[in-house]
Amino acid sequence: MQDPTHIDAKVSDGPSPMGAGLWAGLHVAAMVVMLALAVGSARADTGPAMEAATDAFAQNCFRPTLTAELAAERLAVPGARFDFYDLNPWRDVAVSPAVERAPTPGTDRRCEVAFDGDCAQSAVTAALNALDAERIRTEAALPATHTDAALPGTALLAARQLNPTRIAVVHVGTRPGPNGTETVLNVERLWPSDDLN
Repeated sequence: MQDPTHIDAKVSDGPSPMGAGLWAGLHVAAMVVMLALAVGSARADTGPAMEAATDAFAQNCFRPTLTAELAAERLAVPGARFDFYDLNPWRDVAVSPAVERAPTPGTDRRCEVAFDGDCAQSAVTAALNALDAERIRTEAALPATHTDAALPGTALLAARQLNPTRIAVVHVGTRPGPNGTETVLNVERLWPSDDLN
């Protein structure tokens, strides 16, 4: 008769292969959930600013009628910074001089929106959709003034024909900003390089 107080101790050779696989699967699933939460949190932090800034850029920066006064009203969205000048306005309105940064040589207009965070791919999509919506689809040669503009962080650098005498250079990417990395959408208007010589 077996002593009821005696318990046979069974020595395990380690977890069974099925148990080990289950444990590893749970561990990976937990890591995926944590990563998804972290990414979701980061998107939540930049989401509203990103949407407002990219929308402001897309709806305004390709419009030839934008002035400094309208830019201050339409581009100054919460969480975003903007830069605008127009030295050769389309309509009979006052020149909008450069305020933030000096004009890029050879350009007569710049419209730029920037916001905190790295959302370059979403910004590229917004810029390309805006070009398409405005029917600015004809590619042009990148002018000499912008051939060195592809800095680290550049996600899009392209020239498009606006009309027979003007081109636009669209530059989207990331750069150091006042609060760390910022995403920037920029379009500059200029004469084609041949006309600058």
